[in-house]
Amino acid sequence: MRGIYTAAFLARLTDQFARIRGEQALDLGRGFDLITGTSTGAIVGCALAIGRPMAEVVGLYREHGPKIFPHRIAGKRSAIYRASQGSRFVREGDAALRSALKGVLDDVTMIEVFEGRGISLAIPTVLMSEHRAWVFKKTPKSGVRDDHYPLVDVCMATSAAPIYRSLAAINDPNAPDGPKQVFADGGLWANNPIMVGLVDALTVAPPEQPIEIYSLGTCPRPEGDHLDAESAHRSMLDWSLGADVAPLSISAQEFAFDHMARLLTNAISSCGRSIRRVRFPNKPVPASMMPYLALDDTRHEAMDRLVSQAHTDADLTKSACDDPNSSDGCMIRRLMHDLPAMLATGAVWRPASAKNQKE
Repeated sequence: MRGIYTAAFLARLTDQFARIRGEQALDLGRGFDLITGTSTGAIVGCALAIGRPMAEVVGLYREHGPKIFPHRIAGKRSAIYRASQGSRFVREGDAALRSALKGVLDDVTMIEVFEGRGISLAIPTVLMSEHRAWVFKKTPKSGVRDDHYPLVDVCMATSAAPIYRSLAAINDPNAPDGPKQVFADGGLWANNPIMVGLVDALTVAPPEQPIEIYSLGTCPRPEGDHLDAESAHRSMLDWSLGADVAPLSISAQEFAFDHMARLLTNAISSCGRSIRRVRFPNKPVPASMMPYLALDDTRHEAMDRLVSQAHTDADLTKSACDDPNSSDGCMIRRLMHDLPAMLATGAVWRPASAKNQKE
């Protein structure tokens, strides 16, 4: 659910620059050669890749969030209740998410984004049949394996968070009559996909081409547990039957991969290859946000707080863009002024789309 923050942040920031430039809207996806996102970040990233307005993605979370997560895990008692209900809640959520994604992403495939929009995609997930990392990928050097996967299936796979959602059983377009493939959430290994993006950028970009990485999170929790020796002896129930492990993993990965990317880009840059990265927003999240940052919190007040925080952070980012002494702000401002314009209703690029035919 924290993806609503990311979508609202981008909607606010791009809208301000669109008005400054006298345009209806800006096509943020077309500002990039490569977009990578994991789990909820992949939903936002794929919507950008096909040119959908971020306000539409905010609407996806608001309208469909309570159906995707019909029961919130909030402590031991709710975890026990959830366990007693078997697969009912995750089955309902699986159908609701697919319907919501279909409404935004239509039936667009990976190859169509690459050929029609000139944008490469790299979306991490986990292939359950082998328990190994898998990246749905279409770049100039990725081959044809993932060409015909619909973005809806890709997003279902990367966001299939164990405990919170069903695993994703999707068709293999390379073997239409074969069994379905089953995937789990890419956040199990690449919740922060910055290293995935960096590796693909280094693989694809010519040696003389500068690389710029723009990394955006999902309102990370101000985490930390001050534990004494006795409270270290946690059982399954103390972890809410596993539900409390996911936020811990997310926070640890986000911190680790950001710092690994920083060290690696610095090392490569010192060898003469120009690589710059910016993480925005980069200020601590207020402690007052803590009650609203659960992965499955669909309460209206939680969504309102996430959107409000996104607007505040976007305004602060815009202020940094206006500061000539802020290198990150200058980098973001240049991106925003280089973006192509688009209609307020989204980019028009795929006239053969079934969705457009209906319209």
